[in-house]
Amino acid sequence: MVTWDSEQYLRFKRERTQPARDLAMQLPPDDGSVTRVLDIGCGPGNSTAVLRERYPHAKILGVDSSPVMIETARKTYPDIDFQLCDVSARLDELPADFDVVFSNACIQWVPDHPHLIPGLLARLRVGGVLAVQTPMNYEEPIHRIIGGIVHSPAFADKLPQQREFYNLTPPEYWELLHAHASAFRMWKVTYMHTLPSHEAVMDWYRGTGMRPYLQALDDAGRKKFEAEVFAQVREEYPTQSDGSIIFPFPRFFFLFPAPPAVG
Repeated sequence: MVTWDSEQYLRFKRERTQPARDLAMQLPPDDGSVTRVLDIGCGPGNSTAVLRERYPHAKILGVDSSPVMIETARKTYPDIDFQLCDVSARLDELPADFDVVFSNACIQWVPDHPHLIPGLLARLRVGGVLAVQTPMNYEEPIHRIIGGIVHSPAFADKLPQQREFYNLTPPEYWELLHAHASAFRMWKVTYMHTLPSHEAVMDWYRGTGMRPYLQALDDAGRKKFEAEVFAQVREEYPTQSDGSIIFPFPRFFFLFPAPPAVG
């Protein structure tokens, strides 16, 4: 199991939180009808805090499988409830009376989405809303670089070869959602982050995509792995006039059910 580092993750808090803010803007208004909100994979609480801003009077629960993340969230946001919960195994233990179930950049780590998505929908009361964002950056240079090195002769026998990310394709999500209702929305956004250096790209991925592999290696292996990734990152991501890096990051969203059209 991957162990997470909340400090490492929050080094790019603004960039990681922006998709949560964009998704929260698509939720129902704060008109008193939303009283219970669930944040799946809350991490250190940055996305849960966005939900608190959206629904200041609602009862909000953030859940995550990482004790480190839950501890950080509780210390940072003492007015919000947080609970340790691995939704890959214990989703059905959560209540089924939420007005909003929200998940920002979490479900890519959870297997079996044909079971997960109906399970998330089952946590909603009648008329509730499911809102999900998950990274879909598999065609981006950083993802291809890491995958190529993981499968290279130098590391193939040292690293886990199973798929670390469990996302389905947009058409597969369409079928899962369509089985429950015809009114839902799906969309994709590529965020064009400006990072200060190539080392910042490495720092971003030390907190997410490289983490399972770095944990599986000894100190010498980690240094060699990072050196190979860094060399290719410098080749694939050109610098701007001030030395910064444009770091594209595609993310996939869905909202179920879609709110009625206005006007």
